[in-house]
Amino acid sequence: MASLGCAFVAACLLLLVPFSSAGESCLKPTVEHQIYTTTEAVTSTDTVFLVEFDLKCSNAIKNPFLYADVSGRQLPVSRSGDNLYQVSWVEERKNAPAGTYTVKLFDEEGFSALRKAQRAEEDVSTVTPLTSIAFSHKGVSQGPIVSSELLAVVLSGLLWYAAYSAKQRILS
Repeated sequence: MASLGCAFVAACLLLLVPFSSAGESCLKPTVEHQIYTTTEAVTSTDTVFLVEFDLKCSNAIKNPFLYADVSGRQLPVSRSGDNLYQVSWVEERKNAPAGTYTVKLFDEEGFSALRKAQRAEEDVSTVTPLTSIAFSHKGVSQGPIVSSELLAVVLSGLLWYAAYSAKQRILS
């Protein structure tokens, strides 16, 4: 009977272990990131932003839940591996000019404080993010003034005209 009680206590402790670290915050976060943004306007109508990053905490917390804020817009952060994350969003080309963009990352506690400040219509800049990722978007290229297809058609037409003219001179 005593072994049944010990097994019950051990099972309860095992169930509570995952929740004991859920409230911990990441201390001294370091981030290594890679950025992808759409650079060509010819093949797309929207600009895509993709930020992939690796988060390391000095207190060795694994896989904390994260949230992102970009220009006042909250976005979900996806986990793609151990401490590997992604955040992405799409903007219309006219709303995504060239410049510096900042992705503010929040843990659960910081995101809760951010949402509370928004609901109370307080200054959200007072809420400190866990860390931030700043990157430069160079804008989108409109491509060359003359498309390659048009240039090929014009050159084909000139070549045909030169061949036809030469044939007419030879025949006359």
